[in-house]
Amino acid sequence: MFSIEERWSNWAGTFTTPKAMIYEPASIEEVSLLIKQVTQKQQTIRAMGARHSFSGVAKPDDVGVSLTRMRGLIQLDKLKQEATFWAGTHLYEIGPLLEEYGYGLANMGDIDVQSLAGATSTGTHGTGITLGSLSSQVTRWGLVDGEGNYREVTREDPLAQSLHIGLGLFGIVVQITIKVVPVYGLAYESSRITVQDTLAQFQSIIETNRHAEWYYFPGQSQMQLKVMNAVPYEQLERQPTKPFDNFIENQVLQGMSSLCKRMPQTTSLVSKISAKAVPIGARQDISYRIFASPRQVKFAECEYAMPLHYFEAFLEELHFTMSRELFHVHFPIECRTQKGEAGILSPTQQQDSAFFAFHMYKGMPYKRYFRYMDHLLQKYGGRAHFGKMNRYTQCELKKQYSDIDIFLTHQQQCDPNSVFMTEYMRKILI
Repeated sequence: MFSIEERWSNWAGTFTTPKAMIYEPASIEEVSLLIKQVTQKQQTIRAMGARHSFSGVAKPDDVGVSLTRMRGLIQLDKLKQEATFWAGTHLYEIGPLLEEYGYGLANMGDIDVQSLAGATSTGTHGTGITLGSLSSQVTRWGLVDGEGNYREVTREDPLAQSLHIGLGLFGIVVQITIKVVPVYGLAYESSRITVQDTLAQFQSIIETNRHAEWYYFPGQSQMQLKVMNAVPYEQLERQPTKPFDNFIENQVLQGMSSLCKRMPQTTSLVSKISAKAVPIGARQDISYRIFASPRQVKFAECEYAMPLHYFEAFLEELHFTMSRELFHVHFPIECRTQKGEAGILSPTQQQDSAFFAFHMYKGMPYKRYFRYMDHLLQKYGGRAHFGKMNRYTQCELKKQYSDIDIFLTHQQQCDPNSVFMTEYMRKILI
């Protein structure tokens, strides 16, 4: 089993540890052996996913596990329309693997570098009011628990309501079976829309488009609207992303962000320029190429779900707040929707929800901005995404998640020695 001692950091650089032993097992047996060894040494172990997190959810204290050597498609059941993958498979690998057999995922987020285990353990989601998160697409988990035993959990098992967003606390997930759909394409369109028109047309837009998301530029009345709708695979007219679009979204944004970091007073001007430069256009491609796009500019992020009916009221208050220029922030605020889903730690709590994501360029101060938004969102029933920056405490979780005690009971059943309960997780849960 390959191992290395190194300094650990997540993608955003928001959580680091000076030294951790990182292991790369290549089999279920090696994962089991590693957990037993860590237990004997009274240490903790953390599955790290692809490290594309913003919170400390993937941060190891003693031992970290990377499943990079446990990737790929294991089995495809065409009758059930289910695909089983090794849990270390990256999301960007899934689309091509499924396309080969005529299948795809029902929904994805706009970033695809995460591991399947990491994405489903934290509730990673895309947008679309009729569609759930990646976690909702899982039908079976194969995991090695805190005593080194391999077990499989299906949706019929009571444990599934906790595993739905399990945060790596029940074991090292090594295999995931996920529901798939016949392969399809997406027609994508980007346009400009004002805040007032968004408020007036929100319900119509989400009801008439399979996917819809907005980007609100701080303090500006003009927004970007992106919609995507399904196209039959055989009718698809592929139009790959233009290199210039990636240049604008990454290199130009990097340059503008560096300017804002050096001269924070320019953030309002940059936001105004960005709103006026929103690209207008349309293209088609296979679904997984439309869903995701490169994200090369690093940032810190927090994100909150709220009941869908609050969308308009919150956007209106957000626009009023950001127009006052209380914060030096130029990154647009991403607004999405998601179908309500079961799962003890699902931030939707079974309600159709709107999600608002707040970003700050890496190296720029974000704490006051994020704290303000956390406070503002309380009156809208906001619940933070666990993979993003959050201010969760045990007291807060008990208020927002009524079945948290069931979650903790299930966790103790799977991990009686608390081998997966790292310092960060203890701070949130205990």
